[in-house]
Amino acid sequence: MITRLSHVGIYVKDQNEALRFYTEKMGFEIRADMTVGDYRWLTVGPKGQPDLAIVLNALKADGPLDEESVKLMAQLQDSGHMSGGVLDTDDCHRDYEELSAKGVEFIQTPQDQPWGTEAVFRDNSGNWYSLSQRKQMS
Repeated sequence: MITRLSHVGIYVKDQNEALRFYTEKMGFEIRADMTVGDYRWLTVGPKGQPDLAIVLNALKADGPLDEESVKLMAQLQDSGHMSGGVLDTDDCHRDYEELSAKGVEFIQTPQDQPWGTEAVFRDNSGNWYSLSQRKQMS
């Protein structure tokens, strides 16, 4: 029986640059950084969620990706069509200000939505994320 989601993967153009982005700008911690043959297993995650790791997969032609797939995925990232997911926050406006000051590129400022407040940003590989603060239910 499946009990939980432990890892989620995204493709990044440069693992070292992505590592700096996620640790220095986003404040995530390194969960794993090891090399197995030619493959680098690199994971990060939010400090407050130790049971989830984001795998920073290198966007290069090896393993499951060929050259054509790499080019297509890079085009999708560059055009803003690759989502990394939703990151919850307890204060969207505060985190927007802090992350903007660190150089994170926001493509949508905090806005009220039916589910709460949302801002949208891109990582340094072009993957976009929703930064969401859920509405408090009465």
